[in-house]
This record gives sequence, structure tokens and C-alpha cells, in this order.
Amino acid sequence: MSVNEQARRARDAAAELAVATRTVKDAALVAMAEALVARTPEILTANETDLAAGREAGLSASVLDRLALDAGRVAGIAAALRQMAALPDPVGEVVRGSTLPNGLELRQIRVPFGVVGIIYEARPNVTVDAAGICLKSGNAALLRGSSSAAHSNAALVAVLRDAVADAGLPADAVQLLDASSRDSVKELMRARGLVDVLIPRGGASLIRTVVEESTVPVIETGVGNCHVYVDAAADVPKAVAVTLNAKTQRLSTCNTAESLLVHASVADAFLPPMLAALAEAGVTVHGSPEVAAYSAAVVPATEEDFATEYLSADISVAVVDSLDAAVAHIRRFGTGHTEAILTDSASAARDFVARVDAAAVMVNASTRFTDGGEFGFGAEIGISTQKLHARGPMGLPELTSTKYVVTGDGHLR
Repeated sequence: MSVNEQARRARDAAAELAVATRTVKDAALVAMAEALVARTPEILTANETDLAAGREAGLSASVLDRLALDAGRVAGIAAALRQMAALPDPVGEVVRGSTLPNGLELRQIRVPFGVVGIIYEARPNVTVDAAGICLKSGNAALLRGSSSAAHSNAALVAVLRDAVADAGLPADAVQLLDASSRDSVKELMRARGLVDVLIPRGGASLIRTVVEESTVPVIETGVGNCHVYVDAAADVPKAVAVTLNAKTQRLSTCNTAESLLVHASVADAFLPPMLAALAEAGVTVHGSPEVAAYSAAVVPATEEDFATEYLSADISVAVVDSLDAAVAHIRRFGTGHTEAILTDSASAARDFVARVDAAAVMVNASTRFTDGGEFGFGAEIGISTQKLHARGPMGLPELTSTKYVVTGDGHLR
């Protein structure tokens, strides 16, 4: 089936989803969750096929980690669907409303986009998250995963489509595009008029290609070269613990800290225990000369290191002379995802928050909290680093547009 044909079927499904009640949609989400758990063995069998092929192809440890499923991860994905079912339905929410001087009643309400295309890499959990969040927000999902996760995604989508149909909604609310050829990506990016919005999730190259070549409107998700800045007024033990969590809690995510900036006045107190903790965790430090003076294990950092989203057990570290220097470094190398300041100074925190341009700014908290689930949004469709329509973790409201409903009584202009 061509992408255009799948998109047409998705539009038909979206028309039904747009008027589906919350009760029906929530029942479908719960059915999807239960089916995932019940059919975990076949999902894991398909996933092992992808993992074996990935190992043979020499995929990196971070990519294999994102690709891997086990019973616990499948259960977690299913739990996210159940949590989503408990969230308010954004469709029909009145964003604002008023009675105009002429007596017309004006309401702006949330409505689904219609057909949402998602292009993503390696992470089969995105298949379920995207399908669920699209369904809850009344949208049909066209999913184009990577070839490295083709078997996993096919198994997951088969389970989801059966559950959606059993719940009384059209199975075509969730469709998987062919991942064996790049033609499906090109066709999806050119399906303007059939696909309402396109969301890329993955590396910088994928996102740049979709943004530059798509004729379908794009919500840009971004890579995460996230920084932690340890201020002059930081609590050193707390700063060590938060930085270690930001870097090592999970290496392969976009909200993992990739760069550490340390105020010169706390370097003597902070860097020795921090470098020891990173070494114990198996993290390679790519440091400036000032950092290398504290440990022979530090690898000299290059300009490229400071611009890199490692997604691995690596971190770039530099010493800065001031908060101004830290902000300047972040402006130069940051990707607008998540930046953190560790400080006991309220004025420093206010200054950092006001001057750093990012989708999320953390004060005395790990960058790993930039996440739809952690923010209480349920599963997210991605983290937007652009400034139009949505920014930050995109939950259910961000998967809607609005329409104006104007009610009169024979009013004439």
C-alpha cells in the first residue's frame, strides 16, 4: 500500500476519532495496554530479531539500549497508556470564551490536528507512546520507524491495531509505514493535504532533513546538548549528586547532561569528587586544560566535544570564570533543549533562568526531569525545541489545534 493510500485511510479514521467520546478512547487505551502485556512474548521475540541484526551491524551500545525491550519495559509502556487514559481529554476544552458587545457568543475550543505523521529512530517505545497520545487527542497516527526496529514496530502495531478495533474504533487510527526504503519518508514529507503535521524524533541529521525537505507542516523536536552549570554558590555535595544523575541515570536520552560547566571559585572543592564519581560510573571526561589539571584520566576536549550530544558514557567539562561566561558558552553550544543551574543563590538562579534560551531550565534539579511523564503530562510525543505552536515536552494539548465557535441568534453584520 502506498503512503498516500495509508494517509487517505488515516483521514477516514481521523474523522471517526474526532467525534469519539472520552469513554470510548480511554477504553481503547486500556485495551491497548492489556494487549501489550498479554502479547509480550511475541513482542520480545520480534525485538530480539532486531537486536541480533543490530549487534551484527555494529550498532552502538546507546542505540542498542534504546532499541531493546524486555518484560519490564513493555509493562512500563503499557502503564503509560493506562496513565494516559486517566488524563483529561483535551478535545473540546474551551481555551477562552466571551460574549461580544453585539451578543455573539465566542468560544475557542481544542480540536484534533487530524492525521499526524511521526518519523523516529530506533526506539520502539515511541511506537506505542505516539499511537496512544494521538488516539487520546483524536488524531490518526502514521508511524515511520527505523529499519533497525522494523520487526519490533511491526509486532507492536499489530497488537495495537487489534486492540483499537476490538474497542470499536477504526484500526487505521494506527498505521505503520514501510521502513525498508527511504521512499516512504519522502512520500510522507510530500503528503501535504493528506497529513496535517509531521513530527521528527531522532538525531540532528534526521530532524534537519525533515525540517528542510517537508512540504507538510513540521513540529521540530531537537537534539539535547544539555548543560549543567555549577555556580559559585552551589552546594557541592548536592551538585555532585545532581550532576551524576543528570549524566548517568540513562545515557541514551535527549535530556541527559552532555556538558558540565564549573565556576572557577568552586572548582577545587567540586571537581575532585565529581571526577571521581564520573570515573567510578565509567564516564569519560573530555575536559578543558583547567579540568585536566585535576586528573590524568581527563581527555583533552576539542570544540567538537563541546558541541556534541554524546548519548554515551562521555561528558565535556569546562571551568568558567562567571555566570556570564557560562551563559555565553551555553548560547554558543546549546541546542535549546534543557539547561540546569546548581546554586544556593536566588539572584544567580533568576539571572540564569532569564538569560538562557531553552525549552526547559532546571534550578537545582537534574536535566533528566524534562519529560512528559515527569511533568505529569503522561507519555509525550516528543520534546519540541522550536518556538511556534509548542515548546518543551508535548503532551495531549500540544497534539491539538483550535477552532472558533461563534453562536448567535440571527445576527447580521
